[in-house]
Amino acid sequence: MASKRPTRNLSTPASTARKPRGRTPGRPGTNMPDQREGLLDGALACFVRKGIAATTLRDIAAAAGVTPALAHYYFGDKAKLLDAVIEERAMPAFQQVRGRVAVAGDDVADIVAAFVAGVAEAVKRYPWWPQLWVREVVCEGGALRDLLVTRIAPEIARLLAGHFARAQAAGRLNADLDPRLLLPTLVGLTLLPAAGAPIWRQVFDADDLGMDDVCRHALALLDRGLELQP
Repeated sequence: MASKRPTRNLSTPASTARKPRGRTPGRPGTNMPDQREGLLDGALACFVRKGIAATTLRDIAAAAGVTPALAHYYFGDKAKLLDAVIEERAMPAFQQVRGRVAVAGDDVADIVAAFVAGVAEAVKRYPWWPQLWVREVVCEGGALRDLLVTRIAPEIARLLAGHFARAQAAGRLNADLDPRLLLPTLVGLTLLPAAGAPIWRQVFDADDLGMDDVCRHALALLDRGLELQP
């Protein structure tokens, strides 16, 4: 008697039975490196170059060297990616400055030095920060202005203004100054020169002009002023 040949399930086509299960579209394979950090870096590069409003998720994916599907996998959409950039990139830059100021004590000179040093450290660690500040906070319609007004500026502005007002009342600070305007003055002496550094290097043919020079200049100006002779 001839032996019976094994039978397969006729309800399943042969091609389907042999086909391996594929992965979810857009999802990285198990042997793929984590591209999330690269997407955050790519987003920042695009935001600085094009602005947040003009940047698409496709732009960010291209800057990170991945597909738009992978960007969707990690973040879902541009709004969620922007939220991640704010929480994991922008906020740490601001918090670095705040942390310096918070432990500076009550002496005005120490507070000013702490703010300037904090900005310098943040700019060196996050070189995109000054340009993003100018584009998305200072310029009208900037996408991060509301973040500054509602989450960042109120706390540090009240902290600094309080210190300056108490020093002024004690006769340790120029009575003609407005304590509320000292924070924007500090920003103008640190972040704005950092943002314009490529311009000033070209104008003065000074490739050596860096953040340390900005800090020394700001502190000398704040400590001694222009020392104008009558």
